Amino acid sequence: MNNLPEMFGSLVFNDAVMKERLPKATYKALQRTIKNGAPLDLEVADVVANAMKDWAIEKGITHYTHWFQPMTGVTAEKHDSFISPTDNGQVIMEFSGKELIKGEPDASSFPSGGLRATFEARGYTAWDPTSYAFIKDGILCIPTAFCSYGGEVLDKKTPLLRSMKALSEQAIRVLKLFGVETKSVLSTVGPEQEYFLIDEDVYRQRRDLLFTGRTLFGARAPKGQELEDHYFGSIKPRVSAYMEELDQELWKLGVLAKTKHNEVAPAQHELAPIYTSTNVATDHNQLTMEMMKKVAAHHHMVCLLHEKPFAGVNGSGKHNNWSISTDSGANLLDPGNTPSQNAQFMLFLTAVIKAVDDYQDLLRLTVASAGNDHRLGANEAPPAIVSVFLGDELGGIVDSIISGAPYKGAEESTIQIGVDTLPDIPRDTTDRNRTSPFAFTGNKFEFRMLGSSSSISCPNIFLNTIVAESLRQFADELEKAPKEDFNAAVSQLIKRTLTEHQRIIFNGNNYSEEWVKEAERRGLLNLKTTADALPYYIAEKNIQLFARHKVFTRTEVYSRYEILLENYCKVINIEALTMLDMVKKDILPAVIAYSRELSDTILSKKQIALDLPADAEEILLRKISGLTASLYRKVEELDAALLGVGEHPDRADCAKYYSTSVLYAMAGLREVADELETLTAKKYWPFPSYGEMLFSIQ
Repeated sequence: MNNLPEMFGSLVFNDAVMKERLPKATYKALQRTIKNGAPLDLEVADVVANAMKDWAIEKGITHYTHWFQPMTGVTAEKHDSFISPTDNGQVIMEFSGKELIKGEPDASSFPSGGLRATFEARGYTAWDPTSYAFIKDGILCIPTAFCSYGGEVLDKKTPLLRSMKALSEQAIRVLKLFGVETKSVLSTVGPEQEYFLIDEDVYRQRRDLLFTGRTLFGARAPKGQELEDHYFGSIKPRVSAYMEELDQELWKLGVLAKTKHNEVAPAQHELAPIYTSTNVATDHNQLTMEMMKKVAAHHHMVCLLHEKPFAGVNGSGKHNNWSISTDSGANLLDPGNTPSQNAQFMLFLTAVIKAVDDYQDLLRLTVASAGNDHRLGANEAPPAIVSVFLGDELGGIVDSIISGAPYKGAEESTIQIGVDTLPDIPRDTTDRNRTSPFAFTGNKFEFRMLGSSSSISCPNIFLNTIVAESLRQFADELEKAPKEDFNAAVSQLIKRTLTEHQRIIFNGNNYSEEWVKEAERRGLLNLKTTADALPYYIAEKNIQLFARHKVFTRTEVYSRYEILLENYCKVINIEALTMLDMVKKDILPAVIAYSRELSDTILSKKQIALDLPADAEEILLRKISGLTASLYRKVEELDAALLGVGEHPDRADCAKYYSTSVLYAMAGLREVADELETLTAKKYWPFPSYGEMLFSIQ
């Protein structure tokens, strides 16, 4: 594709476009706002808005929207045209700085967790100039934050920007002690996105997929992923055409789509971008998920982003590759080659290790959802236990620092941070540990617990904030140390902190039962379900953490807690109702009809000759009849479990009830239905099978 450089970012009002279209003084003023957080003058905003409007109109655009990310997990937009009436009954195309900076969508229909009453409808969107405007579906989209009339945060972008600011402030304090001057420190992310593709025709025949995004019934296909022939395998032509169009659409939007391949499960694939700033990466991942679904429709396919759309094969996750860099591009998680760089690297590494241990509860709940509960710990994803993987080389260095014993690497040496150079640590010095939830991979950490459908905003808000807290504590301590004792103070701080938090480091197999027992012995949390994890959101230490760094107020923390609890309960309730609907209207009538055919066959044989064998039909009929009766009993049990929800008015208690009683009843119903599928004639079974869905695209 010869015109790729020209195509890339062609639908984005990016830096190159702004430099070309804006007066030099306006461009510089906007850059001060973007890079340094300086206030944006309304006159500057007017010039930017006019240039943005002219650029969009040249591309045939007539409407704009403030594109925002409410707490529903998806994006939202309200479209307004550029037209403005004139005195002679005509219209002109206008777009002011005021319209660019602030919008006013209805805030009453979005979840607020009790922050807003239903009648309190006013909400505001505010332009985020650090994320470029872009054109999507014929609309100029302006990335914005979203808040209520009273100023309460109702979105995912605002706290992310706050967390990035908190991390930057504390990292700058630490770097200054090392003699490094920088204006800002950025967290950067490259989220790998897994997904399934199935044929649109089979999707339309599955109400469970339509309503819930996952199959609630389905016997395993004769072939799954056991031959290990799909991972990195040859990509089928239809899928390849889809991937090619997806790349092109993402490139036009400035998304750095880089890698594509088949994943482990049949019909499963992955797309990975090059990393960029966390704020932009979050916007881009939302666009990627939206574009995946849209492009799939062009190819008569459906993209499934649920964490576990099919039982018995690997589910889909999202690997969040997180690091921190200065404004000059220096990666603070790169070991470096000099003593000062080593000490700096080790301090930042230690800050991350401490943060993960201190706030393992928060990291776990950032990935908590009804969908992801089916995936975590299922030998396809890390368990619900949070731990840090460092690898043999770096792990050995950490052990030697803690013990004070010589490091037995290439050369045996005593490590003194800030005096001796650490052993050279090449980027790929250790194997990747795909079982680890939080693994160091050369110059970044790969947080592997995220579910495929979730926004990466929340995990990165929490990562930024908890690391900012570690750095704050380090800066408070080191700023008090005499300058001549700085190296010794750094060394002591690193050794003490690593000693206190070494329990969180684990380089082994996170899938093993031995690790579950060992983690319990170490005192690590094992929060198996969303209902177990969410109450930690409102733990006092966590509320104080967010308030200290001005990421969330206490009220905003509670609102998010309520929203997540409510969403969890609603998702499971929808799934349970869908199961009942499918069984009562489709599965029961199907197996009863097949039983009737078997009965008629037996009677017909007896009429022809009493000694004509009908053993197979009779045995099969007895099995199906027994299972049909069991199926109906399981329906009654699930009905009863749903009625029991009303006895749990407390939302946390209700979530716990859903995670136990309701899900247990659903599992029992599915088990019987799936066995019936294996016995029922294909012409009677009302839904496409797993084999038809997973292998529908040839």
